[in-house]
Amino acid sequence: MGIESLRGFAFMGGDWVIYLLILASVSAVAVIIERAIVYRRQSMALDALADGLIARLKNGGAAAAAASLDRGSVFSRLAQDLLRASPDEGGDEDRLQGLLALEKRYLDRRLTILATLGNNAPFLGLLGTVLGIIKAFHDLAQSAEAQPQIIMEGLSQALIATAAGIFVALPCVAAYNYFRKRSRDMLVDAERLGRRLIAVMRKTSPQAAEGAASNA
Repeated sequence: MGIESLRGFAFMGGDWVIYLLILASVSAVAVIIERAIVYRRQSMALDALADGLIARLKNGGAAAAAASLDRGSVFSRLAQDLLRASPDEGGDEDRLQGLLALEKRYLDRRLTILATLGNNAPFLGLLGTVLGIIKAFHDLAQSAEAQPQIIMEGLSQALIATAAGIFVALPCVAAYNYFRKRSRDMLVDAERLGRRLIAVMRKTSPQAAEGAASNA
């Protein structure tokens, strides 16, 4: 029963693989567009945030600087959480690394879809080609009057699946590598911003002010 089911599956051909690859390509395009928009917005948010935030922190304190932020970007969320953190939540460095880990998960969201398609689409296309070849030779065996050009046409159609798999995989791999680099760069920028905030908060905190007064 199992062998017969496997044969029936093989003799179906690989046309369904092409439709599956088309669906996968649509999903990949959607992920690429969504991630491109997200990363573009994050870059714009950083350009508009850093210098003004440092000035507000120096002039109005941590509470005022935190209140001026929304939570629409990686950088504003990280800055707000740092500014609003209480001293008993742990050291500044540990807190910063924890926040960066959370934002990394946000930046890398859905990239596994691109990685999965990039790694497996060629194999899926190869499966379609193998199934198509099996069907072509099966049809040849079933019909003694089959013309060679008909068999060649079946083989050429089977090879389309391999081409489709490669066509889906290449942009997925390229987009994945590009977005991973953008993600790493943004996390570096976020860490730099966090360290700047920590340094300014340490200088402007009441404890620092009292220490400076006592030293004077």
